[in-house]
Amino acid sequence: MSLHLEQLNPEQHAAVTIAAGHALILAGAGSGKTRVLTTRIAWLIQQGAVSPAGVLAVTFTNKAAREMQTRLGAMLALNPRGLWIGTFHGLANRLLRAHHREAGLPREFQILDSQDQLAVVKRLLRSMNVDEDRFPPRDVQYFIMRHKEEGRRAAEAGGADEASRRHAELYAAYDEQCQREGVVDFAELLLRSYELLSRNELLREHYRARFRHVLVDEFQDTNRLQYRWLKLLAGPGASLFAVGDDDQSIYAFRGANVGNMAEFERDYAGTQVIRLEQNYRSHGNILDAANALIAHNAKRLGKNLWTAAGAGESLRVFEAQSDADEARWMVEEIQSLAREGLRLQEIAVLYRSNAQSRVLEHALFTAGLAYRVYGGLRFFERAEVKHALAYLRLIAAPADDNAFLRVVNFPTRGIGARSVEALQDAAKAAGTSLYEAALAQPGKAAPFIALIESLREEAKDLTLAEKVELAVARSGLAEHYKREREGAERVENLSELVNAAAAFDGEEIERESGEEVDPLTAFLTHAALEAGEHQAGEGQDALQLMTMHSAKGLEFHAVFVSGLEEGLFPHEQSLVEKEGVEEERRLMYVALTRARRRLYLSFAQTRLLHGQTRYNLPSRFVDELPQGLLKWLTPRVKAVQPKPAHHFTAGSFARAPKRDPRFGGAPAGTGGAPSGFRVGQNVTHAKFGAGVIVDSEGQGQDARVQVNFGRQGVKWLAVAVAKLQAA
Repeated sequence: MSLHLEQLNPEQHAAVTIAAGHALILAGAGSGKTRVLTTRIAWLIQQGAVSPAGVLAVTFTNKAAREMQTRLGAMLALNPRGLWIGTFHGLANRLLRAHHREAGLPREFQILDSQDQLAVVKRLLRSMNVDEDRFPPRDVQYFIMRHKEEGRRAAEAGGADEASRRHAELYAAYDEQCQREGVVDFAELLLRSYELLSRNELLREHYRARFRHVLVDEFQDTNRLQYRWLKLLAGPGASLFAVGDDDQSIYAFRGANVGNMAEFERDYAGTQVIRLEQNYRSHGNILDAANALIAHNAKRLGKNLWTAAGAGESLRVFEAQSDADEARWMVEEIQSLAREGLRLQEIAVLYRSNAQSRVLEHALFTAGLAYRVYGGLRFFERAEVKHALAYLRLIAAPADDNAFLRVVNFPTRGIGARSVEALQDAAKAAGTSLYEAALAQPGKAAPFIALIESLREEAKDLTLAEKVELAVARSGLAEHYKREREGAERVENLSELVNAAAAFDGEEIERESGEEVDPLTAFLTHAALEAGEHQAGEGQDALQLMTMHSAKGLEFHAVFVSGLEEGLFPHEQSLVEKEGVEEERRLMYVALTRARRRLYLSFAQTRLLHGQTRYNLPSRFVDELPQGLLKWLTPRVKAVQPKPAHHFTAGSFARAPKRDPRFGGAPAGTGGAPSGFRVGQNVTHAKFGAGVIVDSEGQGQDARVQVNFGRQGVKWLAVAVAKLQAA
C-alpha cells in the first residue's frame, strides 16, 4: 500500500505528515488541497495513529465527500462507507439518527428542504391569522434560518422593536409545529446536534474519545455555528486539521464567516500553520496578477502563489463601447480560439450577475455557437422571466391558456386549485378559453381579470419597453421577488427583460414571417426562439457561461472575465457594506485563478443595466493589476456620445420617462444634460476627483447631474454650485 508521498511537494508533504495537534493549512487556488486532505487521512490510518472509525472529515458538498471516499478507498483498499466523511448537514443527520431519542426526535423524522419549509411557514401564518403583507412568509423563513445558523433559538432572537419580537414569536411557534409534526429543516439538523452534544456530557465525551482526528475542508466557508460544532467535537487531546483559503472566502451572503480562520489561531495556541503556495493550474502572469490584486485586502493571513510552469501569456484587456460590443468581441475571440483547436468546453465566460448573460446569449445564438449555462438556466428560461412573459402573452393574446394557468395565482392572489378546475370545466363546456370563461363567470378570478384588462388598455399607446416595464410592475412580480431572501438576482433579471425589450429589433422576425408583426408579438416570438433552442445537450462540446460564484472550484484553459465596471464589479451594494469591497476583490481573485493559460478581461463604457443605460468607469480591480502584465487589445476609447435614450428608474419599474413638474415639465433622466454638460462627459470635481456624467434632470438653477466618481461612488450634484469642470 503506497501513498506516493514522494510525489508531494515539500509543503504538501509537511501538511500530510504533520505531528498530532491543531493545524491550519492555507491552501491557495490550484495547490492540491483535496490531495493533501485525503492523503493526510490515509497516512494517519496507515501509521496506526487512528482507526478508520476514528476519523471525522467534513466537506461542503456531497460531490466532494464522494470524491474523498473514492480516493481513500483506492489508497487504502478498504470500504470507505464506514468512514465518517460528509457535509455538515449529512454528518449532523447521521448523529441525530443514531441518538434520536436523546435529541427529542421520532425515529423516522423527516427533513424539510427550502420549499417544504416555506410551505410549513405559510401554513403556520394562516393558522395564526397573521397578515402576510406585514410578515411575508419568505421574510419569516429567512429570519428563522438566519438565527438558527447563528446558533440562536427564538428566545434569543427577539430585538427591541415590535417587528423583531413578532418574528421571534413566529419562530417559536414554527419550532413547536415542526416538533409536533416530527420534521426538521436543514439548519435545525446542525443546531439540534450541537445542542445535543452541548447538554449531554456522556454522549459528547463518547464522540470526543472516538474522533481523535477532525478534518475540515473549505474552512473559510464555515459559519459561526459550524465552527462551534467542530470545536465541540474536537475536545482536549484531539487534532483539528483545517484546510482553507481566506482569499477565496466569497459566501458571506450565505453566512460564511472568513474571521473563523483568524479566530482558529487565537482559539488554539500553538497552531501549526502551513502555506500551500505552489500552484499547479495557472501560468505565472495570471498568478502574479492575482497576487497583486488580493494584496489590496487588509485582513489576510497572507500567502503568495507561484508556479514552475513559466510566465505564460499577458492578460488581454478589451475596452468595449457597449455591452453588445463586448459580447460581439467575445464571440469573435471564442471563434478564433476554436479555430486554433481549443474545445469550447475548455473556455468559460464569467460574469458578476446572472442578468449579464442575456446579451451574451443573444450574441452566441446569432453566431450559432453552442453554450451551456453552468449551475443555472438560460435567460429566457428563468422562472421570473417566464412569469413576466406570461403576463405579456395575456396582454397580446388573452386566449393563451398556458400563460393564464402560469400566472393566474402568481403572485398569490387566493385563486386555488378548485377555482381553476371550475374555470377549466366552464371553458370546456362553453368551448372557450379560460380567460373568456373567467370573463363570463369571474368569481375569485375577478381581480386577476381586472388586472389583465387594465394592462391591455394601458399598454395600447406604450413603447415595447414600456409595456414590459408596466407588466412587471403592475403584476406584482418585482415586489414579490424583492421580499425573497435571495430575490435581488431575480429582480435584476426582470430589469434585464426591460433592457431586452428596449434593445429589441423586430425587423428580423418580420423578414422571416414576410409580413408586419406587432412589436410585442415579435418580441415574444424572439424570446420563445431563444429559449427553445441552442443550449448544448449532455455530452456536446459547449462554451461554459457562469457567475463568478459558480466558478469556484473549476478551471479552464481560457477564461473571459466580463463586465469589469465600477458599480457592476465591484457591485454597487458592496460600496455601502462593511468590508464589502474586500469580498468583491476575493471574488475577482477567484475569477482570475480559474484560468490555466489564457485570461481575458473586458469592460464596456455603456451598458443597459437595471433598466437604464449606464455610463461606466473601469473597475478599480483593473487599476490594481500590474500594468506590465496586461496587453491592451484596444486603445483607451474616448467616452462615446450617447444617443437620446429611454431611461428607467433602477429597481422601481415605474413607467418612464415622466414629465417632472419640479423642473418645468422637462423629462427626468433623459439623455441630454443641462448647462453645457452632457451625459457620458468626463468631468472633474475638487473633492471627488474624476468622474463621468451618467444622468441629469432639471433646467436652469434647478439643474442637477448624476456623476459616477468611481471609488467615491455615484452622486447627484447641483450644477449651479458644484463647480464641475469638463475633463
